[in-house]
Amino acid sequence: MDFDVLYEDNHILIANKPNNMLVQADTTGDLALEDYAKQYIKIKYNKPGAVFLNAVHRIDRPVSGVVVFAKTSKALTRLNEQFRSKEIKKTYWAIVKNRPKLEAATLTDFIRRDAKKNKSFVCQKGTKDAKEAKLSFKILASSDNYHLLEVDLHTGRHHQIRCQLSNMGCPIKGDLKYGAERSNKDGGISLHARSVEFTHPVTKETIKISAPVPKDSLWQAFEAMI
Repeated sequence: MDFDVLYEDNHILIANKPNNMLVQADTTGDLALEDYAKQYIKIKYNKPGAVFLNAVHRIDRPVSGVVVFAKTSKALTRLNEQFRSKEIKKTYWAIVKNRPKLEAATLTDFIRRDAKKNKSFVCQKGTKDAKEAKLSFKILASSDNYHLLEVDLHTGRHHQIRCQLSNMGCPIKGDLKYGAERSNKDGGISLHARSVEFTHPVTKETIKISAPVPKDSLWQAFEAMI
């Protein structure tokens, strides 16, 4: 794989994940982005033995975009704390076929995860195991058939963007699980973790990194409009 490094120093590594790849290995045994990242470090720095590297967060397998890894235990502890305290800002881009009724809005729902179906559902407040899910979106650009939304997450629930946009009547392009009419040719969905912004765990500088969109004509046409 052409491992796409967006940022690297002694403490962190930020990569651009292609869709249809896991962030961390699971029971499928498929190679994950973390495996490629460890191999990259091992080769680049000629490191013997095991490489210390941990993903600080994950994005769904069919989603592309920015992923942050910690290269030291100090960085991992501090970045984990920033995620827990919601100090890290993640921005997503989503392509949808149906235009939202509003140019921009904040969605607040209660969603429940069904582990057996690996899917989340919007439900009434008070439903067992339901958790509040909140995001904001705005329309960035439109083509003849599709619309590009920028999404800011306020909570981090399972499949949250996919579930809430579908519930709004705007399923993400290619996302059959959440109501899209057809799949994408590459098997992924048109949801991209566009950028991440956080305080560097050691230097305390503000780090903001954007991930280029997938090499797809529709994605690249939208990126050119912004």
